[in-house]
Amino acid sequence: MIHETAIIAPGAEIDSNVSIGPYAVIGEHVRIGSGTSVGPHAVIEGRTEIGRDNQIFQFASVGAVPQDLKFHGEESTLSIGDRNKIREFVTIHLGTEDGGGKTTVGSDNLFMAYSHVAHDCVVGNHVILANAATLAGHVEIDDYAIMGGLSAVHQFCRIGCHVMASGGAMVTQDVVPYTIVQGDRATTVGLNLIGLKRRGFSPEVLKTIKQAYRFVFRAGLPLEEALSKIENELAASPELSVFVDFIKKSERGLAR
Repeated sequence: MIHETAIIAPGAEIDSNVSIGPYAVIGEHVRIGSGTSVGPHAVIEGRTEIGRDNQIFQFASVGAVPQDLKFHGEESTLSIGDRNKIREFVTIHLGTEDGGGKTTVGSDNLFMAYSHVAHDCVVGNHVILANAATLAGHVEIDDYAIMGGLSAVHQFCRIGCHVMASGGAMVTQDVVPYTIVQGDRATTVGLNLIGLKRRGFSPEVLKTIKQAYRFVFRAGLPLEEALSKIENELAASPELSVFVDFIKKSERGLAR
């Protein structure tokens, strides 16, 4: 299942059920799990570990050194989970010493053509990066987030779960879970209600999330007062805790 023109470095660990297309290049520290396919001319290098049943399309670049002038060849890694689709010309880079030395990608994600995951990012599960969406270094993006085409996220920003960023959004602050952001610089314009309904959020939970959203984004309250009203006036739920905890941990400020 490995094409005769593919170049596999000694030391690479490749499961017997992996397919590798013509002219693909696999580095010596790469590990690839069962069921994964690597397309023609794709390059996988660095200390990169890839799980099961991933599809890596032609001309993708996975595990290259970071585009960071502070990187001087220190040992760092890239970890990719299962069932991801990595389309044409996608770039995913190794971590750096300043960021803990590791870039992490979860499972069941879709990286459309020309999208980019920079050094030390942490990408969750069921995330979609549309064409040419870009994550700068040290970005964290939670489960079920969708980044529109040509969107970009500033270094050290956090994107909450179930977020939708419109095409071309320039995100420079943290984006609260369940919301939609758009614009340059991106601001929050509403809740991702359609996405939440598709994910099976109950009417009761949606009602609580709407009330919490109003306190934070529409009532004109200082943030601490808005959080106090949420905790004192709304029925507790795991979904609401995700909303509140994300806000409390924000260091870059919120895209309000």
